[in-house]
Amino acid sequence: MAVQIILVMFIVGITLGFVGAGGSGFIISILTVIFGFTIHVSLGTALAAMIFSSISGAFSHYREGDAVLKVGLAVGIFGAIGSWTSSNFSAIIPASELKWMTSGMLYLSALILWIRMFIIEKRHSSEDKNSLPNGMSFWIRACGIGLVTGSISGLFGIGSACFIQIGLMFILRMSVRQSVGTTMMVIIPIALAGGAGYYHLGYLDMHLLIEVVVGTITGSYIGAKFTKRVPIPILKVAMLLVPITAATLLII
Repeated sequence: MAVQIILVMFIVGITLGFVGAGGSGFIISILTVIFGFTIHVSLGTALAAMIFSSISGAFSHYREGDAVLKVGLAVGIFGAIGSWTSSNFSAIIPASELKWMTSGMLYLSALILWIRMFIIEKRHSSEDKNSLPNGMSFWIRACGIGLVTGSISGLFGIGSACFIQIGLMFILRMSVRQSVGTTMMVIIPIALAGGAGYYHLGYLDMHLLIEVVVGTITGSYIGAKFTKRVPIPILKVAMLLVPITAATLLII
């Protein structure tokens, strides 16, 4: 079955690379519905797989000056705490209920993504500077964003990128551009801690993880080459369809 998983994940990777989406929810639904893995194993695998794509994305954004290291480390550390803690709680949730809960979070993430793309970006398109809070205020806000988004990731196996971006923009007052880049940095410790939590519980299959990573990263690299050939409005719709499709697959 390894070859089939790699091939399917390759196709998934092409799709995700094409639309520029993280797609952890899509990976969860494919592993659960098509290949019959339990929801817990699928969550752990999808979360751990984000480590590799996030490292690449974070490095690229940081090199371009689109990621703030202080924010990435602060929010990421608290996010790791939330992710580790919530991943351990996932074991006590029945698989049937966790499917519905994960599906609901994917629908919610699609809504947040729609708000960010079609409302917030228009209002903040000219915003270039950050106005980060200082001192204790910064740490309290970073702690809140990290714990909440990390807990979402650890429990539901999703990257929660849209939730992190909203938090960085409205709570830490970051620009849209730098919130996107910094989010990739935040996801790294969240995925590491959450993946470690699922591994500790016995829900992370390393062989499956390798198959998923090989397929998706290879496919994403190819899919990304076609992104500029498609009009932006179509790409935005496609980005919305990814979590919506994943959520629907989980509950049908």
